[in-house]
Amino acid sequence: MKRIFLIGYMGAGKTTVGKDLAKRMGLSFIDLDCYIEARYHRTVGQIFAEKGEEAFRDIERRMLHEVAMFEDVLTSTGGGAPCFFDNMEFMNRTGKTVFLNVHPDVLFRRLRIAKQQRPILQGKEDDELMDFIIQALEKRAPFYTQAQYIFNADELEDRWQIESSVQRLQELLEI
Repeated sequence: MKRIFLIGYMGAGKTTVGKDLAKRMGLSFIDLDCYIEARYHRTVGQIFAEKGEEAFRDIERRMLHEVAMFEDVLTSTGGGAPCFFDNMEFMNRTGKTVFLNVHPDVLFRRLRIAKQQRPILQGKEDDELMDFIIQALEKRAPFYTQAQYIFNADELEDRWQIESSVQRLQELLEI
């Protein structure tokens, strides 16, 4: 029975790496945000807007506990999931945790391109976006660094880099 949790900031590559790694390791893949959206028939943004962050974080915690009961699964968490309640401790207790660590400059490049798909980033100028990323990483670092494995995910820019990273990550997890 295998349970793997990928954690990290938005744009770190949790879904990109997670899908490929799960396939390679013969595991089911769950994106926790997508799981929540399917269960609640609302986007994460809609849940935030309608119920507020506190209610969303409670939903997220309950859904995390639910998917952690599945066997042979790789779960990609939302960027904030490890930072609330005892979520990080819970994931460490029930499976292997991997922090996809990405340099702020790399995150900036990735998120700058995708900021229209991420409501929290819309309307931010470049300097605001970079400050936002740096502040969030500083705030979340004490949680992210509790992961059992810290993996550099800076190089996910093309298919070759993704495959190489997935292979290295698989070797790390199957030691």
